[in-house]
Amino acid sequence: MKKLEVSLGDRSYDIHIGRGTISSAAEIFGIGGRYAFIITDAGVPAEYARAVASGFRESYIYTVPQGEGSKSLATYGEILEKMLSLGLTRGDVCIAVGGGVVGDLAGFVAASYMRGIDFYNIPTTVLSMVDSSIGGKTAINHGGAKNIVGAFYQPSGVLIDTAVLDTLPERQIKNGLAESIKMAATSDKGFFEFLEKIANPRNHYEEIIARSIAIKRGVVEADEREGGIRKILNFGHTFGHALEAYTNMGELYHGECVAIGMMAKTEGEVRARISSLLEKYGLPTEFSGDVKEVLKLVSMDKKRGRDGIDIILVNEIGKCEIAKMSLSDFADLVIKNTGERI
Repeated sequence: MKKLEVSLGDRSYDIHIGRGTISSAAEIFGIGGRYAFIITDAGVPAEYARAVASGFRESYIYTVPQGEGSKSLATYGEILEKMLSLGLTRGDVCIAVGGGVVGDLAGFVAASYMRGIDFYNIPTTVLSMVDSSIGGKTAINHGGAKNIVGAFYQPSGVLIDTAVLDTLPERQIKNGLAESIKMAATSDKGFFEFLEKIANPRNHYEEIIARSIAIKRGVVEADEREGGIRKILNFGHTFGHALEAYTNMGELYHGECVAIGMMAKTEGEVRARISSLLEKYGLPTEFSGDVKEVLKLVSMDKKRGRDGIDIILVNEIGKCEIAKMSLSDFADLVIKNTGERI
């Protein structure tokens, strides 16, 4: 098993990467003697949460419906009520077993219950393994805006068991790989070329996951709360998040929206290479809906400031820059690059 440390002072934690390790989560984290409140969703094989629970003396599994709809104030409130009824204390732990929805929701629950209890993340999708399980962003959706209510709250540990990907649908695999492509495009030319070269990503999961995590870890260590360089992780997300809202957070997956979002902001050779790689991995490069209607939703993006919005531009593979744009200039850029069609 590989172990990577995210160094953030007293908020540091380890990421454990291996195969067939999920049933040993309590031992790996060293918390088997504590009460575990485990949050999962109906789309995750139930045996995964049960395997985690088996390592604890006492535990409770709370299952929410599958999908972005569970990242709501209503579900959040219901979970808190259940925790209170069980008598959870500050010494107990909250564990996410699932994808990004579960991790975001459980992390925000842990951050706010009794002003914070220990949180452990066990991601079960490629997307959550390479991206959302690392970095401490927790959130729920509200008012049609994605992740608009949340907190920075680092996990106490992350466990990545690549064996759970054996049951993951192919579309979900591709969905997660969009984030790896994003990170390679902004930060690691060699990784991008590796993704271009390999024939089948299934034969390289651990390397793809580890290299993606290494990029995100470095960015988070340099800028934990997204005051500067961490913004580069948002490449493709400005238009992508608006597209998710436009499609009611379900018709297109997050990674698919990010893929289209990357196409909205790139030109020339960079655009051609990213497009080719997205197509190779079965990800969309076009959107047939009303681009101008999607752009109206960009105003709800939480990265927007009074003086405009920070946009990540990739003019060379492996390098990027942060540019401040007005919403109208951003809209002009998207329309210029897409001809009103992405």
